[in-house]
Amino acid sequence: MPDAWVPKVSILIPCYNARPYVGAALESALAQTWPNLEIIVVDDGSTDGSAEILEGYRDRGVRVIRQSNTGQCAASNCAFSASMGSYIKFLDADDIIAPDMIERQMARVRGRQDALALGEWARFFDDDPSSACFKPLPMYRDAAPRDWLAQEWSKASPMMQCALWLIPREVLKQSGLWDERLSLINDLEFFARVILSAREVLFTPGARLYYRSGLPGSLSGRKGRTAVESAFLSSMLATQHLLDAEDSPRTRRACANILQNFEYTYYPECADLHARMRARVAELGGTDLAPAGPPGFQKLRWAIGWRAARRVQILAERLGLNGASRRRRGLSRFRAERVES
Repeated sequence: MPDAWVPKVSILIPCYNARPYVGAALESALAQTWPNLEIIVVDDGSTDGSAEILEGYRDRGVRVIRQSNTGQCAASNCAFSASMGSYIKFLDADDIIAPDMIERQMARVRGRQDALALGEWARFFDDDPSSACFKPLPMYRDAAPRDWLAQEWSKASPMMQCALWLIPREVLKQSGLWDERLSLINDLEFFARVILSAREVLFTPGARLYYRSGLPGSLSGRKGRTAVESAFLSSMLATQHLLDAEDSPRTRRACANILQNFEYTYYPECADLHARMRARVAELGGTDLAPAGPPGFQKLRWAIGWRAARRVQILAERLGLNGASRRRRGLSRFRAERVES
C-alpha cells in the first residue's frame, strides 16, 4: 500500500519520574501493527533516571524531547507541537496499549477527520497487565458527542483517560490543546472540548488500553490545595463546555452530578471551593447522585450523614484501622482515579 494511503499516527507520551514504567509504555507503542507511526516522548524534568531509560530508545526511532518540569499538560502540548501525524494518541508513561489498538481504531475511523475512535480499558495492578479484566461497559457505543457526554456524566464516573482515544489532528485544531493551568483531572476538561469538537464517537471493539493503577505518588492521588483547585477548575470548565453546546434538563443534571462528585471526593478539604460548588449545583437544579464508597461507609452515612461518615472513614484510613491495603483504600474511597478521570 503506498505511504500516501497510510496516514501517520503520532503517539505522544509525557513522562515525569516514570522510570519503572515508561519502558513498558514505549514497548507497547513500538509493537503497534499500524505501519506509519511516530513516537514522541517529552521528559518533563524527571529526576529519577527516566532520562537514561529514554535515551536507550532513540536508536529505535523514538524522538525524545527534554524540558524543565512544567506539568503533564505542557509536556503533552510540547509533544503535539513536534508531531506530524494526521491522527494523535496521547499515552501516559505508565500505561500500556495492545499491539493492534491503533490499527483497529484507524480501521474504525476510515480516514474521517471529524470522528473520534474510542477503545476499551481495564485496570491492572502490581506490574501485571495479564490481570486486567475487560468487561462490557455502557460507554462502549457509537454516539453523537453531546449524547455520549450526557450519558457518561449522568453517573459522574466517566472514564476519559487519554490513551482510549484516537483523535484526528483536525479535531484538535478546533478544540485546542491541554489547559496548562490544570493538573488533577485535566483530562475531564480536555476531552469535554475534544469530544464536543467532533461529529461522532465511534466505539472500537478490541482496541485495548491497560490502565496501570495503584501507583504511590501518582498525579491522580494528589489531594493538596493545588491539586484540588485543579479538579475544581477542570470540573467547572468541563461542565460549562457541555452546557454551552446544549443547555437542557439532561445536560444540567449530568453537569450537576459531575460537580456534586467533586464534593463527595474531596470533602472536607478546601471548604471555600465546596461552597462554590454547592451553589453551582443548586443553580443547575440539584443532583440525584449518591456518594460512592465501600459497604461500611454506606451503612454509616445512612446513620449519621455522608459528611460525618466521610470524616470517620478518613480517620480510619489514616489510623490504618480498616485492615485494607493502601491501594484498595484509595480505590474504595473514590469513584476512580483520573477523571472519575
